[in-house]
Amino acid sequence: MEIGAFASFNIAIMVLAAGKLLHRRCPPLRAFNIPEPVASGLLVSGVVGGLHAVSGLELSFNLAVRDFLLLYFFAGIGLNADIRTLRRGGWPLLILLAATLVYIVLQNLTGVAMAGLLGLDPLVGLLTGSVSLVGGHGTAIAWGPRFAELHGVPSAVEIGTASATFGLILSALMGGPIARILIRRLPTPELQPDAEALRDPMAETARPGPPITSFQLLATLFWLNVSLGLGQLIHDGLENLGRSLPLFVCAMFAGILLTNTLPRLVPIPWPAHSKALAVVSDVALGVFLAMSLMSLQLWTLQGLGGPLLLILAVQFLVAFAYALLVVFRLMGRDYPAAVLCAGFGGFALGATPTAMAKMAAVTQRYAPAPKAFLMLPLVSGFFVDISNSLIIQRFITWLT
Repeated sequence: MEIGAFASFNIAIMVLAAGKLLHRRCPPLRAFNIPEPVASGLLVSGVVGGLHAVSGLELSFNLAVRDFLLLYFFAGIGLNADIRTLRRGGWPLLILLAATLVYIVLQNLTGVAMAGLLGLDPLVGLLTGSVSLVGGHGTAIAWGPRFAELHGVPSAVEIGTASATFGLILSALMGGPIARILIRRLPTPELQPDAEALRDPMAETARPGPPITSFQLLATLFWLNVSLGLGQLIHDGLENLGRSLPLFVCAMFAGILLTNTLPRLVPIPWPAHSKALAVVSDVALGVFLAMSLMSLQLWTLQGLGGPLLLILAVQFLVAFAYALLVVFRLMGRDYPAAVLCAGFGGFALGATPTAMAKMAAVTQRYAPAPKAFLMLPLVSGFFVDISNSLIIQRFITWLT
């Protein structure tokens, strides 16, 4: 039974509201920086899973609105991205990229090694590596048929999608505790935002100031839509050239292009770093994550046997340790590095939106970290999608 797109969208709004209420009533959720939609979304998916267990009813949601909200969020990041800020983050961006590429290899080696220890096909271990975890559902679905048809791995698509689902749950729970551990080690001055940090769009909604006008909101929506349209053109152009990038990355680049050209050429009001843009971005991310988590079909995980669950448990420990011991040190051992580690924990086992939600939960509690919000989606959404495919192919060649 599928619930329609309009009803699913409104249910997601109620789930997000329930998450905000849970945050107020449940201090541990705030203490461990669990995002509001994660708490309530997992609760709803648990209720739906229980309903399936009792009655056999497979309830699903139409998620047509969800992907549009994701585009809004990343276009908003692009509109807030001044090229001068990106230049200042050049070396940290390269360091984060290098650390991520090393982790992808480590994640695949962990999956393959665990599969060997448990007597499974090494390609099954690769499926529970970067194919489904860093890659997520899209990569697992794209590569699954190849594993099944060309390499004889039975149920490759099911193994990949189930691992990606379970990884999404683990990633939603990982980033907050990582940030809590790291931030508690920092001196208090680290948490005091400077003048540049106050330009972090994720902190705008909590800042006092004049109310948003209808014109500001309409102008913000207009430029977001322009970014989406330009992002679609970039996406289609790359596909015609035989290249491929996620549409949300193209929307983010379109926003970066617009915000670094138009306001400098024409003296027009611009939504960058405005309260209106922050509100739209905050709502878009919150509802997107609520829809993603409430729609998890937990009964698909029951097909995961003990060996696969053990592999995923080890992958969780490896990702947790890598963020704490490697990424934090490489990125400077400061507050922005702690925020990045929270995001790294989000996409290492899950997806970029989960990572962004984890960082948003941390910055809304402590202090802004604008560079983290620019660097992480560039690495996780742009470079990783390209590099992961190359690494997966190398591992397949090695294992076969």
